[in-house]
Amino acid sequence: MMATKVENQDNLTRHSDSSKSTKPTIVLVHGAVEDSSLWTHGVIQGLQREGFPIRVFSNPLRGLAHDAAYLKSLLDTIAGSVILVSHAYGGAVISQGGDDPKVKGLIYAGSPMPGAGESTNDCLDRFPGGDFASSVDLIPYTLPDGTAGLNVLVQADKYSYLLAADVPESLLALMIATQRPIALAALQEPLTSAAWMSKPSWQIRPLLDPVIPQEEFKFEAERAHSTVIELNSSHAIPITFPEVVVDVVKQAAQAITI
Repeated sequence: MMATKVENQDNLTRHSDSSKSTKPTIVLVHGAVEDSSLWTHGVIQGLQREGFPIRVFSNPLRGLAHDAAYLKSLLDTIAGSVILVSHAYGGAVISQGGDDPKVKGLIYAGSPMPGAGESTNDCLDRFPGGDFASSVDLIPYTLPDGTAGLNVLVQADKYSYLLAADVPESLLALMIATQRPIALAALQEPLTSAAWMSKPSWQIRPLLDPVIPQEEFKFEAERAHSTVIELNSSHAIPITFPEVVVDVVKQAAQAITI
């Protein structure tokens, strides 16, 4: 989702040096068919006003193990406590990559919370009602070494219904035009570990989301003993309710320091 320029490489946007801050560093992890500008519609601005050090992670969207390893390489550069915040497929990445001891909490904003041995697709298919598979196209790609695969993009005429029913039309057109494809293999790859099993988690649950069935959200939150915040929102929580994401970060930061 390209709306505002996000500085530098994959991880810049620091309000202050995390090593000098008493607050945890907030690492923002976007999901499929979007990019780091997802967080520029109020989440980054709100966190900056609250004085949180921030790192914005550009999720490669190439494979779960690959993406989680890349996240861990970012975590290696951060001193002090970390809270991971995900949107969509980013939930799988923070679940696998969040076992770093400096990660103290996980926030899932419209994100699946797969367990070890489960994939993102398993979270979409476990209960009826999700419409993701019927709303996407599979696009073949071939790499220079001959490796081939399939990318996933949301069909333009279904994008609003699936992901952004409450997003303004002017922004919706940009979101459709700037989709970043995710490799199908990334959605199919099972986790080898799940950080939510041993760390506190918060689930921001969009009640108007046709991507993940409501029964799946409930199932995941119950088994993870997550704190649940329900919203009358589409899938696009960081755009439609950025202030709620910021408020949940504040709750999580207070909880991990008690």
